[in-house]
Amino acid sequence: MRRTTTRLSDGRELIYYDADPPTGDAPPARRVPRPDPRPAPPPVATTTALRTDRLAGETVAYAAHRQDRTHLPPAEHCPLCPATGGRSEEIPDPDYQVAVFENRFPSFGGGHGRCELVCFTADHDRSFADLEPARVALVLDAWTDRTAALSRLPGVRQVYCFENRGVEIGVTLHHPHGQIYAYPYLPPRTARTLAALARHRAEAGENLPDALLAEELADGRRIVAATDHWVAHVPYAARWPYEVQLRPRRRVPDLTALDAAERAEFPELYLRLLRGFDRLFGDDVPPTPYIAAWHQAPVGDPVPGEPEVAREEFALRLEVLTVRRGPGKLKHLAGSESGAGAFVSDVLPEAAAERLREVVSR
Repeated sequence: MRRTTTRLSDGRELIYYDADPPTGDAPPARRVPRPDPRPAPPPVATTTALRTDRLAGETVAYAAHRQDRTHLPPAEHCPLCPATGGRSEEIPDPDYQVAVFENRFPSFGGGHGRCELVCFTADHDRSFADLEPARVALVLDAWTDRTAALSRLPGVRQVYCFENRGVEIGVTLHHPHGQIYAYPYLPPRTARTLAALARHRAEAGENLPDALLAEELADGRRIVAATDHWVAHVPYAARWPYEVQLRPRRRVPDLTALDAAERAEFPELYLRLLRGFDRLFGDDVPPTPYIAAWHQAPVGDPVPGEPEVAREEFALRLEVLTVRRGPGKLKHLAGSESGAGAFVSDVLPEAAAERLREVVSR
């Protein structure tokens, strides 16, 4: 993997990731990034702030400037496409493999974490599931590299790499891309996970993710796919109609700790999962909307009130879920889910796993 770093006209960082060697056994070629031809725009008046809900014990981020962010532009004005035919948007080069840059409309920043966009391909009309395994391996390298870099930023508590696909999820750009949030606080799910890890270690004297994985393998009903180094399963208490957790058999805290064998095996398995999700509801329905997100161990120093948990207790996992519960039907977060935070699911995890095994095995 080759990394080339440059700056956009407004000073934001842009990083190109290229396979090395670029094709076959050809010698590596050095990318010389084109300068951003756009005049430096007036800075976006970012209005980010963090507040704590003391009743819930949760942090809420405010980013009023995001009201003006780009919203579903036509393909000819997509800011994530390469600069061709005289057009120039966020990526000045005429072609790229994987590109990462600072979000112009971040959810937080300015000393409070960082938000980045990850473009998986220059092809506007593809999806992640259309990529070749070699490109997925390059995306994994980019995720890993950014995890390492962002984890070193002062004040960052967790690095969260994710992809939203589909207007039903709320995407504002159709180009295949994901995001990376370097949270300046612990997200609520992570805080609850740390508490559960500490409690289980104290009560049972063992690691909770390892115990849960052993239970899933012993039960077998919710296993969707398994390889030498990875296991994909529907959680015992899945909240979404179709939800899969993919994790290495060997417990590691984050992407930087994956070894060569685990990294080599990931691309084809992940593509099988995503292509299976697209077949869940039939061959003649629109692509399945989904969220795919890496949950990684926290970094940095804990604040008072957080449970004391070693990073090694955390188990890296990738979650893939869809809000679609059937053809033409969405799982809406209504009164129970949005108001009380109490999920009511329409699909039993065992039934979801059976259907997922069927489509993933194809």
